[in-house]
Amino acid sequence: MIAEPNSLIAHLIELRGRVLKAVVSVFVVFLCLVYFAQDLYHWLATPLLDTLPENAQMIATDVASPFFAPFKLTMVLSFFIAIPVVLYQIWGFVAPGLYKNEKRMVAPLLFSSTLLFYLGMAFAYYVVFPLAFAFFSSVAPEGVVINTDISSYLNFVLKIFFAFGLAFEIPVAVVLMCWTGITTPDALRAKRPYVIVGVFVVGMLLTPPDIISQTLLAIPMWILYEFGIVVGSFYSRKKADQEQQENS
Repeated sequence: MIAEPNSLIAHLIELRGRVLKAVVSVFVVFLCLVYFAQDLYHWLATPLLDTLPENAQMIATDVASPFFAPFKLTMVLSFFIAIPVVLYQIWGFVAPGLYKNEKRMVAPLLFSSTLLFYLGMAFAYYVVFPLAFAFFSSVAPEGVVINTDISSYLNFVLKIFFAFGLAFEIPVAVVLMCWTGITTPDALRAKRPYVIVGVFVVGMLLTPPDIISQTLLAIPMWILYEFGIVVGSFYSRKKADQEQQENS
């Protein structure tokens, strides 16, 4: 069925309003944080600074790096903090087109996906970074002074944050696959040996080339996969019961 022009225009106007609200929320958070940009960068660099050898320090190889690196960090952090508002605007736009049972499914998934993304970033900062940076500092060749560029460091940690944030979304992906009927919990359990090999391959691709970081990503991914199967089994049974009640 083709949507009426007035209905389409109304949807586009609503979409524009919600996108504007999401952008404004990010901008407001940015205004609150920009004054502390230097402090935020120092906080981000603490795991590396704590593991650097004596007399080693971070450097800026570009003239504008001391300004742009903290500025970029503040922008990215503002978006991460405003993610709940952004997701709420997305939810407000798509919710009217969902069935009642779909609404009950999507709302918890939006909340859990946000929480899991935050947990992945926290795990990277508090667990992975100290171990990985200590390893890198210990294997530096003799005569090599570690002076990390602040922009390179920022790009590196943002990639790790994003990798761990996405990796912690595994339970959400598993639940969605079970709920939509793409697969079943039993089929996922049967693929467990391949998944274990796969998570270590993914850990190798997404983390620095050391066994510590790879293992610290692979093991949580496997645990989250198993947790996703448990939750997916619950949703599959619940969906089957609802379908049985509708057919009876």
